Amino acid sequence: MNAALLLAIGGLTAVGLYLLTSRSLSRIVIGYSLLGHATVVALITAGGPAGWPPIAGGAAPEDMSNPLPQALTLTAIVISFGLTLFLLALARRQRTLSGDDLVEDDLEDRRIAAVESGPTETEDSVAT
Repeated sequence: MNAALLLAIGGLTAVGLYLLTSRSLSRIVIGYSLLGHATVVALITAGGPAGWPPIAGGAAPEDMSNPLPQALTLTAIVISFGLTLFLLALARRQRTLSGDDLVEDDLEDRRIAAVESGPTETEDSVAT
């Protein structure tokens, strides 16, 4: 594998994961898109060097390119495109409802986390 491709895959993955951890939905969409691109580049790179088309009788089997990474790449492109469109629809809906694209803290999640962590000291002293 080429070192430049490995650096490109690592860079796309790192920036994509960084953007996924933000609270802005537009950054999350861009992060998923970058992760999709990193996946496509990784699959194409894993396919090895280019060869003859994989058609029976066209060339020797060792001279043919591997069709599996190409098929997986097409699948990854379609899934990434569908996920990006879904996230864009969610971001637009959030923007329409709240006026911005920031993900707010969910009060119900906080309440459940407090219940799962157990009673606090003030609750113990009140109960006794």
